[in-house]
Amino acid sequence: MKKEFIEKAYQIAKEQYAEYGIDTDTVIQKMNEVVISLHCWQTDDVGGFEKPEATLSGGGIQATGNYPGKAKTIAQMRQDLDKVMSLLPGKQRLNLHAIYGEFGGKLVDRNQIDVEHFQGWIDWAKERGMGLDFNATCFSHPRAEDGFTLSSKNEENRKFWVEHVKRCRKIAAEMGKQLGKPCVHNTWIPDGSKDVPIDRNGYRTLLKKSLDEAFSAEYPKEFMKDAIESKLFGIGAESMTVGSHDFYLGYAVKNNKLICLDNGHFHPTEQVGDKISACLQFVDEILLHVTRPIRWDSDHAVTLNDEIQLIASEIVRNNFFKRVNIGLDFFDASINRIGAYVIGTRAAQQAFLIAMLEPTETLKAYEEKGKNFERLALLEVLKTRSFGAVWDYYCMVNNVPAGGEYISEIQKYETEVLLKR
Repeated sequence: MKKEFIEKAYQIAKEQYAEYGIDTDTVIQKMNEVVISLHCWQTDDVGGFEKPEATLSGGGIQATGNYPGKAKTIAQMRQDLDKVMSLLPGKQRLNLHAIYGEFGGKLVDRNQIDVEHFQGWIDWAKERGMGLDFNATCFSHPRAEDGFTLSSKNEENRKFWVEHVKRCRKIAAEMGKQLGKPCVHNTWIPDGSKDVPIDRNGYRTLLKKSLDEAFSAEYPKEFMKDAIESKLFGIGAESMTVGSHDFYLGYAVKNNKLICLDNGHFHPTEQVGDKISACLQFVDEILLHVTRPIRWDSDHAVTLNDEIQLIASEIVRNNFFKRVNIGLDFFDASINRIGAYVIGTRAAQQAFLIAMLEPTETLKAYEEKGKNFERLALLEVLKTRSFGAVWDYYCMVNNVPAGGEYISEIQKYETEVLLKR
């Protein structure tokens, strides 16, 4: 798109939004507060680099598709991530799972990983001026094959996973310390039962015990923040998930941890956007895993839909940016993986931009005066305003492709890089 066209369209949009008291120049500056943590596992379908040709297995998660170009080495993964970020406006972080360490071709079991295996990632992030987030990997491992990790009644297995989480928290704290940006460490486990269990309480008692042990070491919050993530059910764990939302929310409130809300981990009729202000009444911060669940937790690339818009609107309307950590969590192997990243991240960013272009105080005044017709009417009018012109201008000032120009960029990268792997 020509610069002159973008600028002309932006000036018209600027005047449109000014009618409602919105300064689009200020909104574009405020978009700097939207920092999205890119999930590294979209580049390789959650395979990791513990062993050659690793594949995702077990634990209630599954990547579908076999589109060419999957990253097969950490060097390829970093190349892909750099390409992704070159097509995105704004600021990003990188979210790593523990299986993405640099293990030098040796099998380093998860209760033995240490900072040295992730120093390369820390240096990589430092060169780019970005922060890192981290996750214990409690799936795709022989000690998780029976469906239980931190809640396992096999004491040897339970202690193994406790040690793994302990080491991951240590690594996360070092990431935050070296980078000068707090690292959010998230703990999700697939533990659950395929058929109806008798001893739900026993498993949850063990999970609480394991979390207490794993979180026993304290780290400064300016280095590391702990998050815990629930799930409604998983593949092979349809009847009971040990780490339910009720369990983790209670644990987070009692122990001052972040509750992670993944919008694919709830009943399809539940809205995660509605949970944000509810949870923030009782916890200091939350972590978001933004995805698109077409049929429950199917983890499609995020698109600009009503659910994502509600999540963004709740954060913007209440100025929750300092209390909400925003991350993505989808892995689509059926389309170009770089394209999935760019579509998903841009959709999330666009949702925040739309939310910032809303005359919230006017709408709130209508609501408080019982003028519900006026509130609904204004919301409908806003849907037809020139949001796209503001978005294109935001991309232009960030020196990234506007509109659909990124499509040809990704096609070129596929031809020159991905198809040659």
